[in-house]
Amino acid sequence: MTVTGTTDATAAVADGDGDGDHCGRLLTALRRFREDNADTARRWGTRLAAGLGAGGRLLAAGNGGSAAQAQHLTAELVGRYREDRAPFSALALHTDTSSCTAIVNDYGPDELFARQVRAHARPGDVLILLSTSGASTNLLRAAEAGHAAAAEVWALTGPAPNPLAEAGDESLCVAAGRAATVQELHLVAVHLMCDAFDAALAAAPGGTTP
Repeated sequence: MTVTGTTDATAAVADGDGDGDHCGRLLTALRRFREDNADTARRWGTRLAAGLGAGGRLLAAGNGGSAAQAQHLTAELVGRYREDRAPFSALALHTDTSSCTAIVNDYGPDELFARQVRAHARPGDVLILLSTSGASTNLLRAAEAGHAAAAEVWALTGPAPNPLAEAGDESLCVAAGRAATVQELHLVAVHLMCDAFDAALAAAPGGTTP
């Protein structure tokens, strides 16, 4: 398990002086993200290009705002980020309302994502789990299911240490003390991954023709 990021104590510094300056906090955290996390996000994008290009699949999950970020990532891969290219298999696990409500009703909320991972994940697939706290039980259960399916589990979280970061094969932990700032930097990570994904495809033999 590889954790990339900084600790809660460092996050307090990255969060600024608490004067209500949202943009100031974001800029401070963004500078640290650029130093500590940006390379990991790009590396993940490059590895996704190799895995999905070979027929693998990305599964993504999160709660609340993190669900929106997960869906943003999968949309960029199934659709496109910038230039036109072939679509790739990527599923956001909160989007099938019938499956989600049936699973929660029959098995409880902690199984919301894990049961879908057991259904969809195959060896070599990637499961990315997004959480500002890194403590959501349904994501921790999903990580367990991902490992059992021999998928690679990546955790995109707020400050380390946290349980989800420890549960991932690799983790990118954002040093920011407020959930809103973490979510904003998660979006930066998503776009860096997509940029690296497309660059890796363009550099591969045959380029990115659909």
